[in-house]
Amino acid sequence: MNINHIPTKTILAALAVAALPVAALAAPGSSPAPQTVAATTACPSGWGSLPEANARMVQSPAVGVRTGRHACFDRLVVDLQGRAPGYDVRYVSNVTQDGSGFVVPLRGGAKLQLIVRAPSSKPLKAPDVRGYDTFRQVAYAGSFEGQTTLGLGVRARLPFRVITLSDRLVIDVAHHW
Repeated sequence: MNINHIPTKTILAALAVAALPVAALAAPGSSPAPQTVAATTACPSGWGSLPEANARMVQSPAVGVRTGRHACFDRLVVDLQGRAPGYDVRYVSNVTQDGSGFVVPLRGGAKLQLIVRAPSSKPLKAPDVRGYDTFRQVAYAGSFEGQTTLGLGVRARLPFRVITLSDRLVIDVAHHW
């Protein structure tokens, strides 16, 4: 490597940065000057926007829906009274009500249809998602023949993942690609 082509300021800056740890070791009784380190969040990767499904049906009912905001994604949780069910989560042009086929209006640039393979004995209260980075609206679309459908309006067609836990179904939608 020919250092004649590297500006002197660049070489001096590199030497100064390299000397900081050495200076801290050289004076064991003194405290080094506070350093500012930019915090970065490592967002999960490997998600996609293609359908995800599991055909397992359960009798334990879906009893609630809640949401949460995270640094890299927005989260929707379907709580169950018992074992976690199967599911079918996919982007669709329109989410429709179970049984009737009526279109469920949703705000946002894209619509995720969440079919939870568990019944719900009463309509699930849709949480308010105003102020979320990705979510625009959650809507209950009905329960029919042992499955419950929810609509999720999102800002755009973004990557998502589905996680099943012992008593809940979790859908995370990333803030960015």
